[in-house]
Amino acid sequence: MKKGIKLMLLAAVMMVLPAAMAQAGSARDYISIVGSSTVYPFATVVAEQFGKSSKFKTPKIESTGSGGGLKLFAAGIGVQHPDITNASRRIKKSEYEKCQKNGVKDILEIKIGYDGIVVANAKSAPNLKISRRALFLALAKDVPDPKGGEHLVANPYKTWKDVDSSLPNVKIKVLGPPPTSGTRDAFVELAMAGGAKKFAWIKALKKKDKKKFKAIAHTIREDGAYVEAGENDNLIVQKLEADKYALGVFGFSFLDQNDDKVQGSLIDGIEPTFENIADGKYPISRPLFFYVKKAHVDVIPGMRGYLTEFTSEKAYGEDGYLSERGLIPMPKAEREQYRSVVKNLGPALSAGDFK
Repeated sequence: MKKGIKLMLLAAVMMVLPAAMAQAGSARDYISIVGSSTVYPFATVVAEQFGKSSKFKTPKIESTGSGGGLKLFAAGIGVQHPDITNASRRIKKSEYEKCQKNGVKDILEIKIGYDGIVVANAKSAPNLKISRRALFLALAKDVPDPKGGEHLVANPYKTWKDVDSSLPNVKIKVLGPPPTSGTRDAFVELAMAGGAKKFAWIKALKKKDKKKFKAIAHTIREDGAYVEAGENDNLIVQKLEADKYALGVFGFSFLDQNDDKVQGSLIDGIEPTFENIADGKYPISRPLFFYVKKAHVDVIPGMRGYLTEFTSEKAYGEDGYLSERGLIPMPKAEREQYRSVVKNLGPALSAGDFK
């Protein structure tokens, strides 16, 4: 009997010990950041600047994609979990609920600026003018029957000329991010769904049957016309250089940093430029964020300093060093709003923010 009790006590200690170790601040002396490949280069620049100008270690950042980062972030509190996750889209209600379920209660949402999603090709190829309607017809799994009527058929289009007579007679091949990417989420939401709405009967579905509309407008074909190229946008740039007939989907910042190699297509007649995205003229643009575990701020060394650096005018301001890397700054009032969230460590997100 005594032996059984001892074994039970030992098992209990073994269960508690990892949790106790995880709560010890000394177990990790650097900030752990995961998430969006689009936000990654901005976060990296801030991390390097913070590492040089402070006594703390440079934060470690992994490019996992927005969805992958939020999954890791939501797994729990403690040094075995990341402190911050970058996102090129807003956190979803389901992700917030998963955080709450796993004890990640107080989450700070920091918007850092705006970005455009570009459809680019090699500089050696002609610069294209593509409509969102053409993007939808080229990449959706099912499309309106070319013969007419309000019904769908499996995507029959093989070339860009098939979907728009003004486009080149070359095979449709688009290199883009996987489903875990916030860039992919924003692309289907802004570009493909925007194109689907050009068909009146599909647009009407958004009010009548939102689920059916999303199934049509957000589902990308799987027959090779769209190639999932991973979370590394630099790799897409390299592949575009090697194949001048291919197009690639990625954030404006990568176009800005590689404008000697690739060029952005005009979307609905609008060029993807810093000015057009800032003015709201460019039709495929979105906000960028990162999310912070408030419970980690005063446990992990340097977190307050990193957050302050990121939201400083010298970083994400109009003339800040992040704008030189392609980040489109927010208006002054928004910048001050999120700087206040960092300073006061709140308000945190609540369930009411998702209504």
